[in-house]
Amino acid sequence: MPPAADTFRLRFERARARRLLRRYERPERSKTYTYTVHILLFVVTLVTTTLAGIQLTRGGLGFLPLDVFALRGTALRTEVARGLWFALPFLGVLTVHEFGHYFTARYNRVRTSLPYYIPFPLGLGTFGAVIRIKERIFSRREFFDIGLAGPLAGFLVAVPLLAYGFLSLPPLEEYLFKIHPEYARYGADYARYVYGPGQQGITLVKPLLYQLLETGLADPARLPHPNELLHYPVLLAGALSLFFTALNLLPIGQLDGGHILYGLLGQRRFNRLATLLFVGFIFYAGLGLFNLQSDWQTWLYGAPVYALYLGLIFWRVLPTPRRGLLLAAGIWAAQLAFSVAAPDVMGNPGWLFFGLLLGRFTGIYHPPAPDERPLSAGRQVLGWAMVAIFVLCFTPSPFR
Repeated sequence: MPPAADTFRLRFERARARRLLRRYERPERSKTYTYTVHILLFVVTLVTTTLAGIQLTRGGLGFLPLDVFALRGTALRTEVARGLWFALPFLGVLTVHEFGHYFTARYNRVRTSLPYYIPFPLGLGTFGAVIRIKERIFSRREFFDIGLAGPLAGFLVAVPLLAYGFLSLPPLEEYLFKIHPEYARYGADYARYVYGPGQQGITLVKPLLYQLLETGLADPARLPHPNELLHYPVLLAGALSLFFTALNLLPIGQLDGGHILYGLLGQRRFNRLATLLFVGFIFYAGLGLFNLQSDWQTWLYGAPVYALYLGLIFWRVLPTPRRGLLLAAGIWAAQLAFSVAAPDVMGNPGWLFFGLLLGRFTGIYHPPAPDERPLSAGRQVLGWAMVAIFVLCFTPSPFR
């Protein structure tokens, strides 16, 4: 008779083998089922982003406005039309982005799914869309091509969209002053009178490309104040499209920007650079959260949570957990030292959630490909052009 431990181990291995067998013997879903899932997710996301557009153009950011469903007739059509002016261009850019990945993967004979749209009942109404690569990518060139195709395709649509938004700005008296009749008596100089000292609404910080297009295309007499940007759905959709392009182009891990920079530099050089970029990213994100002037409640309740956060994301960044924890402690010490030298400089805590996804779930490094041959000269030029696009579209604090 085998010992009890061996009997348990054999039973465990058999159960595991049966699970694997069922997994690989399970037939693939029918095309009808698969297409239905993708279409339903798109329709639900279209509804949530339309509701988000209504909420945003009302000047707020929060839960989706379910009161719209109680409206009837002209009032309902007006609200839905305004929401669609945001949802259709915004989802259009996301769709072009994902199908850029999809068709490039298919061209390279890499099996992939259609885009899965992700609805969300807050904020913008969606977390975007993703495709699922169903098999291993075998070359550095394929990683580069598939990673680059999405943000490049989305960028080529986002720029004309934003240009259209600037060129089609309505006169203030025909649009903004109907939303805020109290502004009309001040004319185009309304911002001097309706906003108190330091008063700030929900605004998008303008990246460099947005500023260039605004300066070159927009009529200054029709430009809204940044506090009123939410009332302009096409401009808002274009600005957010630039933001999501930059977000995908962050050169870390297996984001699109990570694939591109991995293709340009190779695995060893990219992974070394990714460590430095991630450390800088987290350093900036948490800058100013704690300083020597913070009250005792902040330290008592917030410091343990932040320490746990840093430990979680840096646990696997370096070869040993001990070195990762030492790195986390060093970053926190550096943040405190910087806050002493420059107490008015603040980072952006909103990035901390994204840092958790990168550091704990998706990883900050790029896996090697069996074929590590360098890219052609043309692809290298295109890759560095995408790095320049990232610089033009990125802002460290997109929302204020």
